[in-house]
Amino acid sequence: MGNDTAVRVSGLRKRYGQLTAVDGIDLEIRRGEVFALLGPNGAGKTTTVEILEGFRPRDAGAVEVLGEDPGSAGRSWRARIGIVLQLASTGPELTVREMIAHFATFYPRPRDPDELIELVGMTDKAGSRLAALSGGQARRVDVALGIVGRPELLFLDEPTTGFDPQARRQFWDLIRQLAADGVTIVLTTHYLEEAEALAGRLAVLAGGQVVALGKPAEIGGAGRPARVSWDTPDGRRTVQTVTPTQMVADLARQAGGEIPGLTVTRPTLEDAYLELIGDQR
Repeated sequence: MGNDTAVRVSGLRKRYGQLTAVDGIDLEIRRGEVFALLGPNGAGKTTTVEILEGFRPRDAGAVEVLGEDPGSAGRSWRARIGIVLQLASTGPELTVREMIAHFATFYPRPRDPDELIELVGMTDKAGSRLAALSGGQARRVDVALGIVGRPELLFLDEPTTGFDPQARRQFWDLIRQLAADGVTIVLTTHYLEEAEALAGRLAVLAGGQVVALGKPAEIGGAGRPARVSWDTPDGRRTVQTVTPTQMVADLARQAGGEIPGLTVTRPTLEDAYLELIGDQR
């Protein structure tokens, strides 16, 4: 695997009895990018991520994460990845600083706990017990625990579920800062606006397969017809076209100026996503 590739997956398969959870997935994630996995419940997202993390064996296929097979990699490899779990709720009698300082002892080259507390925006809560934190604050502590070992690759599984809009956007700023520092981030989320805001590329899973792969704008809009609508003497007219700009120019020329009631509606990532996952909704 090249130095610019963090994750490479080829022909990945996993079954649970008669259920095929992952059915021949191929993926390549570059170092330093934020990559999102989208899909409905049961699409294979969690199983795929758990295989990449080394927590679940696969039935078939080749997997390399940071140059090693996660199924057989050792402790030195594990210290290079970060996983954001819901851990803040497991130590309610500890303070934020105590919890992070404790986890720092697990790694050979950890971040300074106070520096990390500042990074996740919890300086004013450093001495607070975990049980007294809000859901969003506890999630920030979970992120701190996931990155205390200076990971090269960070897994975020539904990181902002339950956040209010303000807390979600504050969390996005933190993820952008980590990405700017060169951390590769694999994100699973049900929030399409989150994937659009954070991910450079994404994959849509359905039925255990990758049904779309690319930049959010490519999947959402490029190459998909836009709807151009306008008023005519005979009533409202709507046309779908992949060249809406050219069509509007032609209509303006025919009308000799303004086009009555003109609207141009481009497909969104949500439109494309719902079409891609089909019956799995």
